[in-house]
Amino acid sequence: MTTQRTVMGHLLQLPVLVAALGYLVDMYDLFLFSVVRVPSLKALGIDGDRLLSDGILLLNAQMAGLLLGGVFWGILGDKRGRLSVLFGSILLYSLANIANGFVTSLDQYALLRFVAGIGLAGELGAGITLVTEILPKEIRGYGTTLVATMGVLGAILAYFVADLFDWRISYFSGGGMGLLLLMLRVNVLESGLFVKAKQRVLPRGNVVMLFSSGRRLAKYFQCILVGLPIWFVVGILITFSPEFGKALNLSEPVVAGKAVMLSFSGQVLGDLVSGFLSQYMQSRKKVIRLFILLSLVFMLVYLLAPLRDTTLFYAVCVFLGFTNGYWTLFVTIAAELFGTNLRATVATTVPNFVRGATIPLSALFIQLKPSLGTIYSALAVGLFTLVCALIALSFLDETFTKDLDYVEEV
Repeated sequence: MTTQRTVMGHLLQLPVLVAALGYLVDMYDLFLFSVVRVPSLKALGIDGDRLLSDGILLLNAQMAGLLLGGVFWGILGDKRGRLSVLFGSILLYSLANIANGFVTSLDQYALLRFVAGIGLAGELGAGITLVTEILPKEIRGYGTTLVATMGVLGAILAYFVADLFDWRISYFSGGGMGLLLLMLRVNVLESGLFVKAKQRVLPRGNVVMLFSSGRRLAKYFQCILVGLPIWFVVGILITFSPEFGKALNLSEPVVAGKAVMLSFSGQVLGDLVSGFLSQYMQSRKKVIRLFILLSLVFMLVYLLAPLRDTTLFYAVCVFLGFTNGYWTLFVTIAAELFGTNLRATVATTVPNFVRGATIPLSALFIQLKPSLGTIYSALAVGLFTLVCALIALSFLDETFTKDLDYVEEV
């Protein structure tokens, strides 16, 4: 049996801590835009209905960067190593976010959110891959839980920094934290499993391999579908909570930054509960299914309950955030389902394709809005993501006890 002291010893290894801190900075920078969307756009002379339409434009630019970056960093992680991604991605998004603090036009803002998105795409996948490969299989769930929980704390930190300082200073702070963390990574060693696979003559980071096998391709898309409800909640329900508050005729206007902060406060608890529950039940799939069903419940409450009090609306945001706590398990299971020579590619691209799915989901939401209204168009899109996730999950293998020392053959 693994003792508590042994578990703590493994979790306090420098690679685990650095991966966790890296994801904290990543999530800070990723969700800072959701927090400062309104004040930053107003500072650029944008107001009224354009706050939503131009906000979606900037969000989509960031998500497009995540899609492109996910492919680039994933391939690099399998070809050159996990550490190359951890160094390169944090440098790019740190510099891009510092530059975000200097924007003077919408076009500049969109371009820099795109560049920042490319950089932000690599952090989570490389970190989770490294942690799953260096920890014993019995406790790797604790490691990925630590990484994901620290990441969510980064999103909460973004709210408090933006609340205390001007939006430009908030961007400078995120970039500065990333550059400071970069110095800690100098002493991190590469994954032993990657070093072992590198010594073999076999393709690494070859995206074509995902399409050359029907079974691999099916697993890959099933992984993506499982994560869709998380980013429907984050990218639409929470990011545009002021617009939903107006549609629900709440007593007071909803502050987007507060909704984001409360949602991610709930996700901190959700990440911890899902991670520990998975270890207790020795199953990833059972816990993911439970959280998806809980997401359905609170999505219905958010959109259909006769809430008029803004405080109650914020409380529902907390519970919605809690149901998003299966993000940890979703990324972990994606990493565990594929061999060492494709693991970084999958673990990096899958969460970023889920993030990038905000683009078609928000487009569908906007398309349905004139005929169904704000509430029911969101409900239709949300139910679609939940059904897709549950069906896809049913086809995935359980990976809790899977040995990760294997490769994908051509």
